[in-house]
Amino acid sequence: MTAGEALLLRMTRVLPAPREEVWRAMTDSGMVPEWFGPRGFSSPGVEFEPRVGESFSIAMQPPEGEAFHLRGEFREVEAPSRLSYTFVWDPPDADDRETVVTLSLEERGRQTEVTFAQGEFATADRLELHRDGWSDSFDRLEELLE
Repeated sequence: MTAGEALLLRMTRVLPAPREEVWRAMTDSGMVPEWFGPRGFSSPGVEFEPRVGESFSIAMQPPEGEAFHLRGEFREVEAPSRLSYTFVWDPPDADDRETVVTLSLEERGRQTEVTFAQGEFATADRLELHRDGWSDSFDRLEELLE
């Protein structure tokens, strides 16, 4: 990263299911706990009903220690192609700020290409922490859809 460059996380994944199935897995409050969060984490508390202007919350439980909580508000809900929401830890780390997550889903035959973006992060360390968590989440989502 060069000085002044925005700290944005971008990822693209091709998932082994049609777009409607991927959308359902990403937005159904009963399915989100099955894939959301790093490996070894569970999501015992999920309030996630995508509607523009509505709030959501997710509790993520690590294998040991106390749960992490995140919350946000839905900004765009265009089934089955686009989902955008704010993302903030509750309570935030000193290096955290509210970011915006955007997911775009494109049909690729019987597969779906998901383009993910999140930012802007306050520090490169926080960006990398989220990269690790989202990479694991997408791996878990891919396994769920196979």
